[in-house]
Amino acid sequence: MSSVAARRPDGRAATQLRPVKIVPDYLKFAEGSVLIRVGDTRVICAVTIDDRVPGWLRGKGSGWVTAEYSMLPRAGTERSQREASAGRIGGRTHEIQRLIGRALRGVVDLSRLGERTITVDCDVIQADGGTRTASITGAYVALARAMKRYGMGQLLTGQVAAVSVGMAGGAILLDLNYVEDSSADVDFNVVMTDDDRFVEVQGTAEHRSFDRAQMNQMIDLAAAGIRQLFDLQRTAIEAPVAE
Repeated sequence: MSSVAARRPDGRAATQLRPVKIVPDYLKFAEGSVLIRVGDTRVICAVTIDDRVPGWLRGKGSGWVTAEYSMLPRAGTERSQREASAGRIGGRTHEIQRLIGRALRGVVDLSRLGERTITVDCDVIQADGGTRTASITGAYVALARAMKRYGMGQLLTGQVAAVSVGMAGGAILLDLNYVEDSSADVDFNVVMTDDDRFVEVQGTAEHRSFDRAQMNQMIDLAAAGIRQLFDLQRTAIEAPVAE
């Protein structure tokens, strides 16, 4: 399996990220917020800091970081039903928001946060593949800006970002869009911290199995892409606060 392929449908090389833009302070009232654009995927990430914790943490002096994830009905090519109207959260949504929460908790010193809960809402307004990875990458920026703004920046213990990688059309590809993801032989989501440690490596053989060498190639390519995302995150975190 080669990591070099002909140009992809959107003109990228196999090892190239989609264009990424992170717009800080996208919402007026949130403690921290961004709009992250990854190709044609767009996610709004907003942070709320509350001086309370879940019941099972009361009196322990520790804080909590959690996340909620949702997708607008017309984020995709066809309208999807609002989960609120269905009366329950779907399994995919539950899985993704737990993943976002785990990723963020891994880079916050909860023991020094005090009895506070930080909630990050990730709302997908347009979906073209990689919504969970874009949510994690954007959520970290919103979280970091909020914590720095409220004098808690020292509680950040690292940086976290995520990207997809997969095998399609005889090549290993970085940052799959929807067309590539829906037809990929193998699909991976990789979440990594800036000390090269992994929060999650989630890989599935959709149409064809893969061997250890191919898996290592995919993880290496994802790690290289995530390091590029770290640079973009740092620039957005340090951007002046919007007036």
